[in-house]
Amino acid sequence: MRYAQIRQLDVSNGKGVGVSLFVQGCPIHCINCFNKSTWDPNGGKLWTPEVEKKFLDLVNRDYIKRVSFLGGEPLYSINIPTIKHLLQVIPNTKSKWIYTGYRWENFSREQERTIVLADYVVDGPYIDDLKDMRLEFRGSSNQRIIDVKKSLEYGSVVTLENLV
Repeated sequence: MRYAQIRQLDVSNGKGVGVSLFVQGCPIHCINCFNKSTWDPNGGKLWTPEVEKKFLDLVNRDYIKRVSFLGGEPLYSINIPTIKHLLQVIPNTKSKWIYTGYRWENFSREQERTIVLADYVVDGPYIDDLKDMRLEFRGSSNQRIIDVKKSLEYGSVVTLENLV
């Protein structure tokens, strides 16, 4: 896998203080994407065991409550093996968020096996015509913050808005 950036102190991509990993490679190419530099799967930097160790050291700091995976596209097939591995090794005491341009209802089997390891999925492509700066943790009104565990329990999408 390749990655664009690790944000070691992030408060904008999920609830609480977190660490965010921006992966490389995205086949969706949303119009006016805020992160076009991550589209190229050959761009960015190589994910190595040394980088992973540094990343996990950042994640395991006491005050870090959340880890977010963004892109690029974390659920792009070239990124899934590493994202799945990271979701498995990050302690369950940390909230795990995945930002994806894919829709929950259209996840592939491989994507489904990955998202079950997360706590929240922000799904759907960014749609510039639906941009809404008032939204928390997402850019356009078609995107949903999905509670993965509750959605699996109830057999239908449960969003954070449903829980309020």
